[in-house]
Amino acid sequence: MEKEKNCCHKTKERSDKEYRDLLNRLNRIEGQVRGIKGMVEKDAYCTDILVQVAAVNAALNSFNKVLLANHIRTCVARDIREGKEETIDELVATLQKLMK
Repeated sequence: MEKEKNCCHKTKERSDKEYRDLLNRLNRIEGQVRGIKGMVEKDAYCTDILVQVAAVNAALNSFNKVLLANHIRTCVARDIREGKEETIDELVATLQKLMK
């Protein structure tokens, strides 16, 4: 399975398990969003749609937690061991964006 890696200035090699887990989570979220679109198209009741949107938000937050934990355990830990202190600033900036 060839992974496209030319979209960003940095890339990350992920284990097959991590890769599959992240894609499975995103596929479920994508399905939830399509479901919400279908609800709007079928004139579903507002609160029913809002509940589904909250579920998607929770799923995205869960995805972020998993991705962030993996990032800290791998990239951040490696960079700190290699003396790349700027990685801490990058992590802090990322956390500030996530906490808006």
